Amino acid sequence: MAVIVVSPLARIAEMAVRHGCREMLSLVAKGQDFHRPAVIDQTKHLTIGVNDISFAGTGDLVAPQEEHVERIIDFARNWDRGRPLLIHCWMGVSRSPAAALIAALAVEPEQDDEDLARRLRLASPFATPNARLVEIGDQALSRNGRLAAAVRSIGRGADADGNAPFALPLRPKKTSHVGC
Repeated sequence: MAVIVVSPLARIAEMAVRHGCREMLSLVAKGQDFHRPAVIDQTKHLTIGVNDISFAGTGDLVAPQEEHVERIIDFARNWDRGRPLLIHCWMGVSRSPAAALIAALAVEPEQDDEDLARRLRLASPFATPNARLVEIGDQALSRNGRLAAAVRSIGRGADADGNAPFALPLRPKKTSHVGC
């Protein structure tokens, strides 16, 4: 089953090795330096310089824009899905969960937005997807408000210390019924 691994920056190497990731999407502040794990192919790594803010016009901070979301969508659609995709930001709580939702819908557009948001909440009680990324992703993927509404329905995540990576399956786990 294809999975998206969401991680804080401090644990990307560990998560890449543990889950066998070879592709990575980084959402970090413009100019923020970090070391790409050796198991991630340089040609399969995209860094988007964006801050974790939900509105434009905040001084030198870079708010998520349409071109950032288009790059997330393009990157996800080129992911081979044979191995998990690693997505990270500083704490793994806001930008990267939003990007994970966008990536999941970019590659599996027929899935239900509410079900996807519930799977995110089950995978991470801490995730609070960046509202601006979600809204732009909703528009870019022609979700007609469903993704934004689904994310609002799960509410804000619990307070986090930025040390809680998680895996988001692209599809719900199939349950087997034993007996009648």
